[in-house]
Amino acid sequence: MKILVPVKRVIDYNVKVRVKSDGSGVDLANVKMSMNPFDEIAVEEAVRLKEKGIATEVVAVSIGVAKSEDALRTALAMGADRAILITAADDVHTDIEPLAVAKLLDKVVEVEEPGLVIAGKQAIDNDMNATGQMLAALLGWGQATSASALEIADGTARVTREVDGGLQVVEVKLPAIVTCDLRLNEPRYASLPNIMKAKKKPLEKMTPADYGVDVTPRLELVKTDEPAARAAGQIVGSVDELISKLKEAGVA
Repeated sequence: MKILVPVKRVIDYNVKVRVKSDGSGVDLANVKMSMNPFDEIAVEEAVRLKEKGIATEVVAVSIGVAKSEDALRTALAMGADRAILITAADDVHTDIEPLAVAKLLDKVVEVEEPGLVIAGKQAIDNDMNATGQMLAALLGWGQATSASALEIADGTARVTREVDGGLQVVEVKLPAIVTCDLRLNEPRYASLPNIMKAKKKPLEKMTPADYGVDVTPRLELVKTDEPAARAAGQIVGSVDELISKLKEAGVA
């Protein structure tokens, strides 16, 4: 079984994000970029399935700017067999919308014919949490989102999800789409020897035109603002005072 893993290049999660002074977007000048953490988990899970003999090949694909090759090389160093880079933008500030990404992945799936697509549940830059669901709809495949555990057996993916009331277990027939939550696994660090080996692994470069997909943005970014500063806390002397303060804040 072949597994396809979409990965995205985002601002490193350790970096404090800064908004441009004119509010036109996020400042990316001299900012460290890395693979989306949820996608790292997806790559790790795919590689583990290959190590168990369940999967025969792991293919990583990234859609974005040419520099997204860095994220793909990381995936290759973690254990992916080959990679596909779809250069869909020239400007690092251009974020390809989830629907356009899903349409491109739909075409990649058509060519690669994987038995399973494992993706991060969302990217930490826009938190859309939509691409996996859109891809499932386009393909007509079953989907299991926000997986905290995954078992593959007898042509079925058994996925455990964390929900408000506890744990939910769902089963979907393969081929299917599975998106990963943080607790699915702990991604491995790419060792220096594997990083060197990754440079020799095949990386195919494509464009949206090769797949006949239009990635023209349908959304317009109007303004970007910093989150509001957190207000100072207050100490109350009684339950009645607490209730009064909550009512003033419109909470109770």
